[in-house]
Amino acid sequence: IGASAGGLEALEDFFRHLPANPGAAFVVVSHQHASQSSLLPEILRRWTALAVVEASDGLSLEPNTVYLPRPGSRLAVLHAVLHVMDSGAGGRTLLPIDYFLCSLAEDQQEHAIGIILSGTGTDGSLGLKAIRAEAGLTIAQEPRSAKFAGMPQNAIALGVVDLISPAREMGPQLCNLF
Repeated sequence: IGASAGGLEALEDFFRHLPANPGAAFVVVSHQHASQSSLLPEILRRWTALAVVEASDGLSLEPNTVYLPRPGSRLAVLHAVLHVMDSGAGGRTLLPIDYFLCSLAEDQQEHAIGIILSGTGTDGSLGLKAIRAEAGLTIAQEPRSAKFAGMPQNAIALGVVDLISPAREMGPQLCNLF
């Protein structure tokens, strides 16, 4: 799941309406500078009964768990194992959502699901394109329901989105597909 500006509201809508025991792992990637401390783990725990953990290098993905990278780090997945890299001297990771989703596409192929929520810019669009190329499922928040529609609109305009939906409807829709 990629989210940026306005993403907190979208994440709340997504996780509050996600059915219990969805049987999938959720990795939330957002735009956070390395110098920021994140309250996102504590906030997400208010909205979901799923386990919420900080992603660490070598951590295997498990169902019914939400993974969050440290602010300013890059996250990738290989053989269903998370790999965390520091962003470097600048403290800011460029296109962290694309970076993760591209690795997810390569690793999970047709089993990958990419979701883009509220945010500005184009981050996430190329990641969804990679997932779509591997026959995975791509989802974007319905732009009118997003606080900032740039990221969902860019993905939709690229023509790589399978499902367009308000964030609150995504979880039940996903569970119906499994």
